Amino acid sequence: MDRGKGARFLRRAIDRAGRVSSALALVAAWYIPASARVEQALVKMSHAEVQQWAASGLAYDIPASMWVWTDKYVYTPGEQVVLRWTVKANSALYPVTIVAYRQNNQTGTKLFLPHLTPELTDIFGRRPEEGFMIVRVPDVEKQILIGPGGLFPAQAGVLPAEYGMHTFAVELRDWTGLRVLKRAVFKIGVVEGFEELSGAIESDRTLTNRKAYRLRGTVFVRRATLTIEPGTFIIGQPGSQPPSALVITRGARLVASGTRSRPIVFTSALPFGQRRPGDWGGIAIAGYAPTNEAGGEGTIEGLPAGEDSRYGGDDPDWDCGVLRYVRVEFAGAELTKDKEINAFGWAGCGSRTVAEYLQAHYAADDAFEWFGGTMNARYLVATAPDDDALDMQLGYTGKIQYFVSVQYDDSSGGDHGIEADNNEANFTAQPFTNPTVFNATFVGFPGACNGSCNGARWRRGVKGAWNNLVMMNFYGPAIDVRDEPTRQHVQSGDLRVDGLLLWSCNAGSGAGNSWEAQLSDPLVRQWVAGQTGRAERVRLGNPWFRSLQLSDWDLRPALGSPLTAALWTQPPDDGFFDQSARFVGAFGEEDWTEEWTMKIRESDLAGTH
Repeated sequence: MDRGKGARFLRRAIDRAGRVSSALALVAAWYIPASARVEQALVKMSHAEVQQWAASGLAYDIPASMWVWTDKYVYTPGEQVVLRWTVKANSALYPVTIVAYRQNNQTGTKLFLPHLTPELTDIFGRRPEEGFMIVRVPDVEKQILIGPGGLFPAQAGVLPAEYGMHTFAVELRDWTGLRVLKRAVFKIGVVEGFEELSGAIESDRTLTNRKAYRLRGTVFVRRATLTIEPGTFIIGQPGSQPPSALVITRGARLVASGTRSRPIVFTSALPFGQRRPGDWGGIAIAGYAPTNEAGGEGTIEGLPAGEDSRYGGDDPDWDCGVLRYVRVEFAGAELTKDKEINAFGWAGCGSRTVAEYLQAHYAADDAFEWFGGTMNARYLVATAPDDDALDMQLGYTGKIQYFVSVQYDDSSGGDHGIEADNNEANFTAQPFTNPTVFNATFVGFPGACNGSCNGARWRRGVKGAWNNLVMMNFYGPAIDVRDEPTRQHVQSGDLRVDGLLLWSCNAGSGAGNSWEAQLSDPLVRQWVAGQTGRAERVRLGNPWFRSLQLSDWDLRPALGSPLTAALWTQPPDDGFFDQSARFVGAFGEEDWTEEWTMKIRESDLAGTH
């Protein structure tokens, strides 16, 4: 666009902003009872204000936080949705256009609120050619958009017989209405009904997104493939005996391949705001890949010994299946006394196994854990873990890239970002636990610590290459090397670090942001200073994330952040790692968690159902 055309375009946009009085009349025409509430929540901008802002430049970012949610996940046709939103303006003064819609994720069709029209409108029903209404970013908490007393007509929340996953979305766009500055989404399912899932599955079976499934007791898949369609909800039943869990035994496979717009969701049956870590079990998957267990085989933690719980073997390529775009929420129930199941647990899974775009949300035990095996994984999210975010032991030798963990203040606790062991019974057992990890961010919350809470705890003879990591806000020191065999691996270079940014760890000591505070162990300080072992590019500094707002965090680098400095190591060109990730931590400019994850803090949903 040349300068003359750009000026004319700007003048037209400002002229449209001056017509807000006629827009308010239109609001009253479509829904008079809501008009007063709309004006209270959304402050219109005058022609002069928009003109003053526009003179300062066309491009801007928005510091606001926003999330939306419905009253439950799963509906049948004809049910009424209650949709709410919370917006924290965070001093955002910029003019915005607000757009909201419901999308059928099977067809891609969007219907824009308030009238559910296929043509683009803002939330006041104005089309682009009429001129969108321009408003300031509101500050609202748990406000009803659709439902009793809501801003939109009640019929906007009546769901049609269009089965599968749907998205409610609210967008804060720039004053032209063209560029999306902030988007909040929430996924629901429209189903024919519910089906019980219990006992054993011993022949190939497919779970369809036209139904939702109640997982009752521990379900074992034996010598069969369980396939789950994109957009399917599987609902664990708190209090069931034995606890709800899905166990894929050796010789069976789980193929749960969701998409960004239609993730597969495992969750709790309790109402929103009342769910807790450990409401149900989780997913455990066993295979025939090598471990360093005595005799080469082990038993899945929490399950009684027997063929259903055995894992390990001599096939490093063993295929345990596909997990892609899958969320596991509120898992970690005890299967036996003091023995919980993890949200995601792989035992003896080999290199043909696929694991990517996975989230563990409010897990009572570890978010992700590997017991031996050679499988790789990437794009993993752990939110509000009660135990460790990333855990591995018993000879795990795979690769991991793009991992993020954020502890929340309303979980019952948190432990370590990383806990990596070799073998608890034999520190020198082979194959050693020896992973290669790139691009991970671990954000602790000192007040939610239920132990010593380190950024990384390496122990029991573990090795590994740990690259481009960020550790921030842990109660204990950033790194804890627990025992003499592991310390020897540090000194020999078999446990090595290349790329590490530390900030505000060891918060429990109150010692501040010195090297001595972050790393209280003299050997670890010598290591990161290059005086022993192999440690390169270790820095102390504030990562300057875009937002640490729980329920809407954004850990991409803000302007001036050291995350993208031209000093971090490049991942290898080995067919697995993304070589473009020449930054420290889990994020460059792309937010790969967008749309398919759940970030909303459970306490932010309390009192709305």
